[in-house]
Amino acid sequence: MPQDKGLYMPASIPRLDDKFINNLSDYTLPEIAFHVAKNLLGDDILGEDLKNIIDDAINFLAPIVKLEENFFVLELWRGPSLAFKDFGARFMSRVMAYFLEKGEKQLDVLVATSGDTGGAVALGFLGVPDSRVTILYPKGKVSEIQELQLTTNGQNIRAVEIDGTFDDCQALVKQAFTDKELNEKFRLTSANSINIARLIPQTFYYFNAYAQLLKQGINKVVFSVPSGNFGNIGAGLLAWKMGLPAEYFIAATNVNDTVPQYLKTGHYAPKPSVATLSNAMDVGDPSNWVRIADMFKDNISALKSLVTGYSYDDDETMAAIKFIFDNYNYVACPHTAIAWQALRDWQQDNFKPDVAGVFLSTAHPCKFPDVYPESISNKINVPDQVKELTKKEKHRVALGKDFEGFKEYLLKNK
Repeated sequence: MPQDKGLYMPASIPRLDDKFINNLSDYTLPEIAFHVAKNLLGDDILGEDLKNIIDDAINFLAPIVKLEENFFVLELWRGPSLAFKDFGARFMSRVMAYFLEKGEKQLDVLVATSGDTGGAVALGFLGVPDSRVTILYPKGKVSEIQELQLTTNGQNIRAVEIDGTFDDCQALVKQAFTDKELNEKFRLTSANSINIARLIPQTFYYFNAYAQLLKQGINKVVFSVPSGNFGNIGAGLLAWKMGLPAEYFIAATNVNDTVPQYLKTGHYAPKPSVATLSNAMDVGDPSNWVRIADMFKDNISALKSLVTGYSYDDDETMAAIKFIFDNYNYVACPHTAIAWQALRDWQQDNFKPDVAGVFLSTAHPCKFPDVYPESISNKINVPDQVKELTKKEKHRVALGKDFEGFKEYLLKNK
């Protein structure tokens, strides 16, 4: 993170050649990932090394599943932590390990999580030499499975439970990056989506989804994206800038609706986050919004021609979960259900028979067992790695939301 508290962006955003875009259906997900990453990273990572990183990191599928005519779900939870964050966390950890040389100062990764980021980062960095991860999560605001993913790793992974919200956790991480004493004593970096290395690999699955649609004879698409810190939709818009032929993007939020309100009023007003069933989206001041604004040079009319926002409360989220289950026999996590509802509402006013709608499914429903009525929860297939987690003991340190207390913890636990 830069010392001026801004965020890094690529110096320039390359446009992929038309031949590649028009023939995406000929490529596998790793091949797409390599082409996209190579264009963004240039010669910073040698071609063969980059291929090896991608093959190791993106070793799972991200299929689109057809629910009805021109209506698809993009399943992004098939990685080891059962969330879309595996794309970013696994790629980023391997890139960092690639640049770390033996004997260098330990890399200290600070990460705030509202639910899924921490688990993906923990598994991504677990056992990586010369690295240590400190995960901050809000007390009582992550699910039981998510907390187990954060607190049962051991080795080079530490969990810190903050008595506050995700925004408080994120503020502590950001302040640490600009603290002179901490930067002298530690080699700090972030694994949140404020790190550009998280967003780059998230572009891969947008291109891959489009490739899958091309195989079905579809070449126009609208993406509905569950949105919290706006890294996911930020990656989609980065892909669009690189040439992805998306017609439109829908930012689907819970009641933490800072961006949907901005898109309606033109007034950007961050606010304290509110706890909801879709906890990974409980963000009142999304960090990545500045990246999106930068991509559009703060031209709100240009932005609104490509992006719209919808927001839903918990009752509407539950109604969406039940509708999806009753009509498609499909169990959606709360975040996914919000993206489905936003796409459905948008299509009612903007239906075009030649445009497919794709909503992003960001987490496996087993992570949120308390959300569902028994009739739905009984249908959830719980993966073996989750069953194993429940046998492990949690290890975490409890802190308040004041920066001095967090700083003292870091300094005392070098």
